[in-house]
Amino acid sequence: MRYLVPIGVVAALVVGLVVVKFKQISGLIKAGAAMQAAGPPPETVGTSVASAEEWEGALAVVGSVAAVRGVAVSTEGAGVVTAIHFESGAIVRAGQVLVELDTSVERAQLASAKARKELASVSADRSRKLADSAAISKAQLDTDEAQVKTTAADFGSLQAQIDRKVVRAPFAGRLGIRNVNLGQYLSPGTPVTSLESLGSVYVDFSLPQQQLSNVHIGAPVRVRLTGSSAGDFSGTIGAIDPAVDPITRTIKLRASVPNRADALRPGMFVNVTVVLEQKTKVVVVPSTAVVHATYGDSVFIVEPKKDETGAPVTGADGKPTLVARQQFVKTGVTRGDFISVTAGVAAGQALVTGKVAVGDALVTAGAFKLRNGATVVVNNEVKPTPSLEPAVENR
Repeated sequence: MRYLVPIGVVAALVVGLVVVKFKQISGLIKAGAAMQAAGPPPETVGTSVASAEEWEGALAVVGSVAAVRGVAVSTEGAGVVTAIHFESGAIVRAGQVLVELDTSVERAQLASAKARKELASVSADRSRKLADSAAISKAQLDTDEAQVKTTAADFGSLQAQIDRKVVRAPFAGRLGIRNVNLGQYLSPGTPVTSLESLGSVYVDFSLPQQQLSNVHIGAPVRVRLTGSSAGDFSGTIGAIDPAVDPITRTIKLRASVPNRADALRPGMFVNVTVVLEQKTKVVVVPSTAVVHATYGDSVFIVEPKKDETGAPVTGADGKPTLVARQQFVKTGVTRGDFISVTAGVAAGQALVTGKVAVGDALVTAGAFKLRNGATVVVNNEVKPTPSLEPAVENR
């Protein structure tokens, strides 16, 4: 009898625990079934609208900047550097003296030649006066005249040798890095520095041969330097190569572009847009609306959820339940934060106060987390603002 009471207490506790756990498990099963019936919670997205716009025709390629005039300034004669009249990166005018070589020997010879020239000139003047009075022969006068020409030629030759040892800027522009020092011996042709003209530059680029009929001399182009805040540079096509490259089947073109603020330097990589005369009507959507995949590009269109009878489904608040429908599209060219769509989406109006207006309201924020038929909640306060000319803000 003394064991019956403890056994009864233990049995009561076990029965109580079984009842409690049964209720808990039953509640969880019911909650899971309710959640499964209700589906996953709605995803918060931002929406926009596909709009019809008229874009100018354009061909986007890459190009390289070249100098209108650019040379490696070098010496014509040999000698030791005695004077340097420039600093690296300086702006010089045409004819400005940059480097002088040692000309002490040539200048001494020039002084001697000048003296001989002056003597020959005096002798020739005297002979002319004597020849007028027939005091000397005509042959002697001819000899003295020839001596004047010979000494003048010798003087000019020495002066030219001295000038060759003075390096001057062939045109106005900006100098490069200095490559010589005082006392350095230079051989003929030794580079002293580089010189690039200012004001404008050339931009060289290539186009496929199929586009040859769309471009012409004088066609406008826009040049943009990647990673620069200088904006677009406007120019015109100045030359078109008459021959097509037989390997790449492309044709070379050269545009002349004013070099605003000296921002474009020879050798730079730039993006070139050739502006065509014709304009095209396109359907445009923000680039964030397009989901790229190996099986194709698609967008998600927000629309009311409907039951089996086709009637709209409403939520507990009485508003229509919205779902995302995946729609495959064909995309065209991209400009800024926008991309053109050639098939799959029509232009229309945006989503307004929970009701879908005429047209296609596209998911532009949060499309990456959606699936076909997913329930969504629209919050357009969180979506980004696209732009045709986006600018990255450095922080």
